[in-house]
Amino acid sequence: MATILQCVRQLLLTGGEAGAVVEQEVRCEMSTTPDRAFSEVRFLTVAEVAAVMRVSKMTVYRLVHGGELPAVRVGRSFRVPEQAVHDYLRDSFVETA
Repeated sequence: MATILQCVRQLLLTGGEAGAVVEQEVRCEMSTTPDRAFSEVRFLTVAEVAAVMRVSKMTVYRLVHGGELPAVRVGRSFRVPEQAVHDYLRDSFVETA
């Protein structure tokens, strides 16, 4: 069963149009997990993601445009699933000596 993050990543990797990403994302989530409402997914703005990660907004935009951080385009702005931010940080964690 696909999660919302897997759907977003798949759409970003296939190069879907910005307007189509939102429409396909909703269908993907609703069709793969009918027991979980799409409204339960918490989306963050670019500014909120930057605050959580303690980086600049430009860094977040680079991550989104580079496909490293999945996002949904809403109008002219991006929304990032909160879980995607936590997953990115967990997967990027590096231990030093």
